Amino acid sequence: MTLEKIKKIIVDENSPLFDTTGMFYKEFPSDFRQIRYFTLLIVQKAPPEIKEINLLEQQISEVIKNAVKHGNKSNPDKKIKIWYSFSDEHAHIIVQDEGEGFKELEEWNDFNEKRQKCFLEQNFEELGKYVAFMTDHSDEYDGGNALFAAVEYWDEGVVYNKKKNGVAVKKYFPKRRIGYYYDEA
Repeated sequence: MTLEKIKKIIVDENSPLFDTTGMFYKEFPSDFRQIRYFTLLIVQKAPPEIKEINLLEQQISEVIKNAVKHGNKSNPDKKIKIWYSFSDEHAHIIVQDEGEGFKELEEWNDFNEKRQKCFLEQNFEELGKYVAFMTDHSDEYDGGNALFAAVEYWDEGVVYNKKKNGVAVKKYFPKRRIGYYYDEA
């Protein structure tokens, strides 16, 4: 990665990533205790070739958790809406909550850019300042780590709608090596 290619979260509700054509749809209450269950209901539609058991589930869980915890403040009267599709080659998720939106998105992008520059320049002393992204709304378990991982994992992007209460993500999977052979999926 070069300085010109530092990944960002963008705002573009007209992005093709927000196209729900042909996607499955589910609605869930904002019950923090059930995030793992909601994740499993979604990921069960993924073909075994792309499940990456830990990574895909973890990434979907984090997107759902952010909507429940940060968007809807774990208020079970508020719903999260999830659109999703999977094939042998992709995973595509859209999650929308009823919250006010990710107000600090621009600040997070700035923080992440500085973090990545320190890493690329191997300035590890300065990098220590960019370990965790905290806001006035953060609790002791927050730190932006899920978003740092998301921009790396979802190779087609992490895109928010204009209100910043809906996020669309997509990943393409290359042909998988299975044993000594390559899957032709």
